[in-house]
This record gives sequence, C-alpha cells and structure tokens, in this order.
Amino acid sequence: MKMNHLEIEFKTMLTKEEHDRLLQLFVDISPISQTNQYIDSDQQSIRHAHMAFRVRTFNHREAELTLKIPQEVGALELNQNLTPEETENILQNNIFPAGEILETLLQKEIPIQDLKILGSLETIRYEKENEIGLFALDESHYLGKTDFELEVEVEDFEKGKENFLNFLKQHKIDYKPGKSKIARFSENL
Repeated sequence: MKMNHLEIEFKTMLTKEEHDRLLQLFVDISPISQTNQYIDSDQQSIRHAHMAFRVRTFNHREAELTLKIPQEVGALELNQNLTPEETENILQNNIFPAGEILETLLQKEIPIQDLKILGSLETIRYEKENEIGLFALDESHYLGKTDFELEVEVEDFEKGKENFLNFLKQHKIDYKPGKSKIARFSENL
C-alpha cells in the first residue's frame, strides 16, 4: 500500500467471461482476499462531503484505514496502517485512531460520533505491475451481488487513459464505465 498519494485510476466493469479470460494474464500471481468495511453516518455525511471512508482488512496482513478525497484529477488517498486493536476498536466500537485521517475529518466538520460501519464488500484481487501501471483484476461480493472489474492505477492521466483503452481493445473488451466499489455498494444498501 502506498501511504498518502494522488490516485489516478481507470476502470471498466467486466463480464464473468472477460474476467476469466484476463485471469490468464495473472497465472503467476496469488490472489489477495480483502474486505472493505465502509464507514459513514446515517445522514451520509461522508458521502455528502464527496469522500469515501473505509477500513480494509486482508487475509495475510494488518488492516488499513483509508479516506479518499476527490481532486481535480484523481483522488487524494490518505492511508493509515492499523494495529489489530485499532481495527477492533473501529469495527466493534466506532472508535477511530488519532492521525491525519481523523484530523482531516474533524477539519471538514464530519460528526465523528455519528460514524459507523455500514457494511462490507469482499474482493478477490489479482495485482500486477506492467508498463501501463498497476493492474487490479477484481471479483467483488456484497449484499448478495457479485461483479467483476479491471482497474489500472497510472501516473499520467492522458497517457494512462490512452494505454488503458488500447489494452482493452487488444483484449477485445468493450469499455463499460463503472462506479467505485463504495458507490456500487451504497446503491444496493
């Protein structure tokens, strides 16, 4: 995980068949199982501030807390590694650890006391770096649904977009715009 950084990402939704075809490009990669626990208030104060807030737990490493704040291009992603105790405090008691994320929420006047876990989205992810950027092939399960997507994180918006669309064309995949995982999750709450 990169700590705080500007995330420039392109994605397309996939059919199961497209996902399974692309999986052949990741045969040398072991999948990562991760669970996103999405956080907001009943009044959707995080969503109304156009941010996304989550705890992400993994099958083989400690959890991380992430706050995404949209920018003119991409999103500023604030990340904070969590100890098992901090993770438990968030998931069980809605108590958030000190740090830049909590400070940012307070500066933006988010009512911390109202925040809670809304639910979870589980993803089986294959990640691989190539000349275009960091690719992530995902199969996600949430609220009785399953969907598939391909994301690529790039350094340069224009070049990254062109390379991503060319990659899709090479692999005979029509671009299908997709909302973020948290948006898809929220729409199905």
